[in-house]
Amino acid sequence: MAGFTDATRVRPDGAGGFDAELDPLWTVGGKPNGGYLLAILARAAVEAAGTHPDPLSASAVYLSPPDPGPAAVSVEVLRTGRSASQIRARLSQKDRTCVEALFTLGALAAAGEPRWVDAAPPPVAAEQDLFPTPAQAPGTGLRIDMLEQFEQRIDWQAVGDPAGELRGWLRLPDGATWDPVSLLFAADAFPPATFTLGSNGWTPTLELTVYVRALPAAGPLRVRQRARLLTEHLVDQVCEIWDSQDRVVVQATQLAAYRMATP
Repeated sequence: MAGFTDATRVRPDGAGGFDAELDPLWTVGGKPNGGYLLAILARAAVEAAGTHPDPLSASAVYLSPPDPGPAAVSVEVLRTGRSASQIRARLSQKDRTCVEALFTLGALAAAGEPRWVDAAPPPVAAEQDLFPTPAQAPGTGLRIDMLEQFEQRIDWQAVGDPAGELRGWLRLPDGATWDPVSLLFAADAFPPATFTLGSNGWTPTLELTVYVRALPAAGPLRVRQRARLLTEHLVDQVCEIWDSQDRVVVQATQLAAYRMATP
């Protein structure tokens, strides 16, 4: 099992950039997950900045899906301030740009009571009452290797109520604690919400924006993923994540392509 920290590690290349090894165990259909790639870029951004340890926001565009194996990360420090730094990072493979992202880095505190929040955590069946999602669901023909590296439990009784929404839990193995970088992955770790509306599951991310709001308490993450608008070929969906103390720790929006299942 490739732990998340090891699977997202970057190494200075001696020329101002970083080398990364894209792990085949953190893939969907053989291609690295988008949140996993964003976490690799965040590792490089934090190391390049040197002053601010946590990603506060990340916005990535996905240009070309890389393959597992060696990749290069280039980093440009746009600004370094007292409370925040802004960094641009780019992941390339075989002279092809695959992902480009902008980060705002800072220092996060543990989640406290918010002054105001527009929604309470949604009801979800107890974690122990739900089954882990298998890496290859029967009849799908798609293998999701990353599901053997963490626990994803979907509340299937709540699927489609309301329509276009999924709820459930995420947990890292062996009691590992979620941190700001792994939360970037969590924001893209759930199935697409279009699944509840009849899509065939193919939902490549075009753009992903994540806000990391606080350091999470130990334990599982409660996740709600919902589609907001489907046009002919595109969907925008929102992912909201609460820690084990019911505090908001992640908010994310992504634009993705989708296909409806053939009748």
